[in-house]
Amino acid sequence: MHRIPDRLVGRVIDQRYEIAERLARGGMSTVYLAIDTRLDREVAVKVMADHLTADPDFLDRFIREARGAARLNHPHVVQVLDRGADDEVVYLVMEYVPGRTLRQVLDQRGRLTPRHALALIDPVIEGLAAAHEAGLIHRDVKPENVLIGHDGRVKVADFGLVRAVTAPSRSTTLLGTVAYIAPEVVLGDPTDARSDLYSVGVLLHELLTGRQPFTGESAYQVAHAHVSSSVPPPSRLVPGLSPELDELVQWCAAADPDNRPVDARALLEELRHIQSTLSDEDLDAAGPGAPGAGVPAVGDSGARSSTTGDDPSDDRSSDDERDPAGPSPAIAAAASWDTQRTPLPARPDRSPRLGHEDRRDGRPADADRDDDTAHEDGRTEVIAPLAATTAVPGHGWSEAPGPVASGSEGNWSESSGSAVAETTTLPWADVERESDGGARGASPARPGHGRGRGASPTVSLHRGHPRRRGALLVVLAVLVVLVAGLLAWFFGYGPGVAVAVPDVRARTLAAAEQSLADLGLAGTVRRVNDEAAATGTVIDTDPAADTSIRRYQPVTLFVSAGPTLHAVPGVVGRTVAEAREAITGARLGVGTVSGAWSETVASGRVISQSPTPDTQRRAGSGVDLVVSRGRQPVDVPDLTGSTEQQARQRLTDAGLVAAVAPARVFSSTVPDGAVASQSPSGGQTPRGSTVNLTLSKGPRMVAVPDLIGTQVNEARRRLESAGFQVEVRNVLGGFFGTVRAQDPRGGTAPEGSTVVLTVV
Repeated sequence: MHRIPDRLVGRVIDQRYEIAERLARGGMSTVYLAIDTRLDREVAVKVMADHLTADPDFLDRFIREARGAARLNHPHVVQVLDRGADDEVVYLVMEYVPGRTLRQVLDQRGRLTPRHALALIDPVIEGLAAAHEAGLIHRDVKPENVLIGHDGRVKVADFGLVRAVTAPSRSTTLLGTVAYIAPEVVLGDPTDARSDLYSVGVLLHELLTGRQPFTGESAYQVAHAHVSSSVPPPSRLVPGLSPELDELVQWCAAADPDNRPVDARALLEELRHIQSTLSDEDLDAAGPGAPGAGVPAVGDSGARSSTTGDDPSDDRSSDDERDPAGPSPAIAAAASWDTQRTPLPARPDRSPRLGHEDRRDGRPADADRDDDTAHEDGRTEVIAPLAATTAVPGHGWSEAPGPVASGSEGNWSESSGSAVAETTTLPWADVERESDGGARGASPARPGHGRGRGASPTVSLHRGHPRRRGALLVVLAVLVVLVAGLLAWFFGYGPGVAVAVPDVRARTLAAAEQSLADLGLAGTVRRVNDEAAATGTVIDTDPAADTSIRRYQPVTLFVSAGPTLHAVPGVVGRTVAEAREAITGARLGVGTVSGAWSETVASGRVISQSPTPDTQRRAGSGVDLVVSRGRQPVDVPDLTGSTEQQARQRLTDAGLVAAVAPARVFSSTVPDGAVASQSPSGGQTPRGSTVNLTLSKGPRMVAVPDLIGTQVNEARRRLESAGFQVEVRNVLGGFFGTVRAQDPRGGTAPEGSTVVLTVV
């Protein structure tokens, strides 16, 4: 059971974090908006559920994983700031990102155009790539954990389920959200970074279609569907989407992890390659049923958000505020935030795409576009000649019994070979037409149909002279031999020889080109930025290594142009918060922050930085800061009783400034002209501070009363009230108590001096 929110709202955790309001509630924790009272900033505090905090094993793993997540510093990952425990409250402090979740965007907008879907998924994959490279996996990628700030920046949140990649697990507990869970997690097999990529594929499917690929009445049914079925291509729900998008989703969401991208960085390269190659028409394709197209979109803006768990009134936007035909402000900001990145190359080992040069005659599929028949329901069928079955390469899909994908019109299962496309028999395929001579000809070809059965007239060779006929046969035989020899040379020794592309990765460009030339291959060079490979070395090839190609086919060499460099901003003189914001905004990270005393720079501001401004560094590189601690404090010397000149010299030597008060004071203990008092009187004060000195004008002179003949008690009282010290000397035991002598007697004496009384 979760804690009652009212118990924590208004409470200060660990004498630092003041809980302001509840933001979201989940099965493992509750997230609150809080104020960091030490740094005066808003943070998100994630409080673990009671049933988890009672488990010592969970607490131990929670501490380890919190430390690991705190090391991750990336613009597209929510920063973990602190962790701790206060009484029975175990909490994690994270960066607070004001804005909306991707779930709220989907609830409000339904499905998105490919342009906006790719723009939103790009920073998600980039953040996961940074986590994977740091040795962390997320294991709970879903729309609720993708935050879109008011400034359009996209961040991946909630690394509460992360686990060290180097510590594989076969846990029988399903961690993560079932709708996005990878099959190996359901089966209890070891998980790694590719499990996150499966969830990314499901998320991208939902962005493009507005629906999750699998739904059911129970979590078990959904989990079983992930194991027993394959994620269908988005174009089955949204006709008109590019085949590249189908292929991208199926690549990420492959049931076998070995068939997915090797890591998030490889997926990011392919995603950006697709973005750069798709046309504006493909990127803006919506298809029937898109918001504003007359078909209701998935979700309801009035529904309660799965992230916050609050009422619909908590949503800061309404249906009246959004443009039904255009993207929401959050999507538009996210799509335009990062427009300067360098497109990365596509992976060369991708399967063939429908719609490209997949035909045996080598012509692009668009050449036969007129042969496709568009149906009223938006489906497109490939018309196969004479009712022959047409195989679609590169798409492992066929209609077969199996679990029903959410929103699909048929059942889908993964086949082992090419898919069987829908076929239609040509209405004129079997029609025979008699020619004038009674010969039967082929049916007329459809206009523009280069691969169908065209009209080919029957040619008859008239019987002639036998020698002429024999010569013609000889010519034909010679031609056949020449053609056969030419083909044998072309495919046996010439440009048509099949060779395997050599593995030239990590070699220099010159060495790679020489390896290709040795095999008779020609290479083209494409330079791309790479964070790991040395400049001038080959990163990959297209086609991939060991792929069999003909010698006339070109090989593209992807050569490293070095990492993408970012200029270090100048932050000297700024506060630590301002410096951190400027550094992270430049795609860099804050390194070591140390303190130093400074006589010129105010406390809390940056004194120096390393590297210096405008230095070019890789993304994520650390910038070390030295922050002022203010002026260095010094000890204040005790100057009481010193002469004015002595006091001034001692303060100067200590780095302090002397200020002498114009008025002097009486002092019974300090001689005239010496220091009677000072402020401050001791301790430490910043160097250069002022010490105020008050000088003595000696003791006050007081009239001494004549007390001969008075009783000793009365004499003592009068002398003490006048400011004197009294010394009594008894004669004959002082039996009568009468003062018979005093010293001094009459006149004046310094205040505080001693008067001696002789008593009999």
